[in-house]
Amino acid sequence: MKKLVFIALLALATLGQAQLAAGHEKFLGNIKTAALDEEFIYYWNQITPEDAGKWGSVEAQRDTKVWVVLDRIFDYGRAHGMPVKFHTLVWGQQEPRWVAALPPEEQRAEVEEWFRAVAERYPDVAMIDVVNEPLHHPPSYQEALGGAGETGWDWVIWSFEQARKHFPNARLLLNEFNILCCVDNLARYMELARLLQERGLIDGIAEQGHGLERADPAVIARNLETLAELGLPIYISELCLNTADDSLQLQLYQSLFPIFWEHPAIAGVTLWGYKAGEIWRPNAFLIDWLGEERPALQWLREYLAR
Repeated sequence: MKKLVFIALLALATLGQAQLAAGHEKFLGNIKTAALDEEFIYYWNQITPEDAGKWGSVEAQRDTKVWVVLDRIFDYGRAHGMPVKFHTLVWGQQEPRWVAALPPEEQRAEVEEWFRAVAERYPDVAMIDVVNEPLHHPPSYQEALGGAGETGWDWVIWSFEQARKHFPNARLLLNEFNILCCVDNLARYMELARLLQERGLIDGIAEQGHGLERADPAVIARNLETLAELGLPIYISELCLNTADDSLQLQLYQSLFPIFWEHPAIAGVTLWGYKAGEIWRPNAFLIDWLGEERPALQWLREYLAR
């Protein structure tokens, strides 16, 4: 496998191939794990940690924070001039197990400590998913942050207020899934975004690209227009089109990717993995087990070059 990777890198270098989004105002990024695969720089120009930035990954044991993988990712981004998006500060799915058992005042203090620790270590972070999946997976400690409160989303507003205080130079984002496919989710998401927008707390809204294999492109395009009415930059944050059928994956990219890339409200697109065996959804890979590009990736390069 190492020999195949070396051959692939040599071929790319020989061809003088630029990153896929080179020359575009928008970025085309991907996730990184502990594996520092050097071919990353030949394809992508923005980085999001897959798991290393989640609170449960950093502080699985209370007061013992492990930054090793996250440090590597930030160092990689700095070395190659790539913006890093922090993922994520508040999320109910991968919070530390110990936090749920704490009394509310300690929960809130621990969240504030978590924000401070990230800010002190990564003051140059470009973007932050402040709250991840608030519609579907709120944290166990949401009441400690204000709960629903008067607005219905006081705990989210508190999180963004703290993020604005600790990360004054970062773009603060809200991240969620099943937004562009589902009008009920879209309405609730826009309601929450407006509350943050009215308070000057949000810089962009992110839509995860999971599960779009079954989506109607016309519906996606129509809902994207509605979401853009907020006037905020939109980020496609976790795009992965999961199918083992090369032809079908190609068709999906051809029908969906231009909707995102060509819309003026879209600031960037981040794919959620690209290598076989190193990706959350097993058939969403763009480089197969032999290090060869699938047709969708070949088309993506041609499309962006045009």
